[in-house]
Amino acid sequence: MTVLEFVFLLVAGVGAGLTGSIAGLASLVSYPALLATGIPPVTANVSNSVALVLNSVGSVSASRPELKGQGRRLLPLAVAAVLGGVAGAVLLLLTPSEAFEKIVPVLIAGASAAILVQRPPRELAGDGTRHRPGAGDPWWLPLGTFVVAIYGGYFGAAAGVLMLAMYLLSTGEGLPRGNAMKNVILGVANAVAALGYVLFASVAWSAVLPLAIGCLVGGRMGPAVVRRAPQAGLRTVIAVAGLGLAVHLGIQAWF
Repeated sequence: MTVLEFVFLLVAGVGAGLTGSIAGLASLVSYPALLATGIPPVTANVSNSVALVLNSVGSVSASRPELKGQGRRLLPLAVAAVLGGVAGAVLLLLTPSEAFEKIVPVLIAGASAAILVQRPPRELAGDGTRHRPGAGDPWWLPLGTFVVAIYGGYFGAAAGVLMLAMYLLSTGEGLPRGNAMKNVILGVANAVAALGYVLFASVAWSAVLPLAIGCLVGGRMGPAVVRRAPQAGLRTVIAVAGLGLAVHLGIQAWF
């Protein structure tokens, strides 16, 4: 790897980390960057998952205010994410990803539309008390997390958008706290899948290093942006970016 490629992947990693920690669209930046350096698609997909572990480290470490009091809620979701991440990694190593390619754009478009139309939650519950984390979460949320984690470990593209939409729609949390939940759970699923790739697949470590460093930096920046940006505007940006990715993947899959 040349110095220019190293710097290119470093910058791409910052962009991917920032995009991933805000909208769950890190692969929209990082995966094409790996392909641009000449890495084959399968190796690029595997290496991308390994590098994005640092994105989760950065985003979670910067989300401590939003994660306060959510430990009990996140525990069953993390277990579901571990199981889903393992299943997704096994599927990727044993089967081709073409099976998902035609349905993925529909899933991403639906999740993006859901983020766009969801109404912001009310700050207070009906009795005047503040919403307690996990108090009104649906029983099926760990199952939904498991399914999205399978998808994330197997295909990966915009898994964060799917998970963010699910958490926003089902928990009643605002974007900052819902996004922090997504960063933790998606990070767990991705870390498990990445461990499987390190052990059983070919990883382009020379590309992973600069990309991961950039992802760590970008991931640290994202929660601060979500914390300060107007929620309505940020939701629109996330949704439009997701819809754009859905259209792009749809054209690739169907034409």
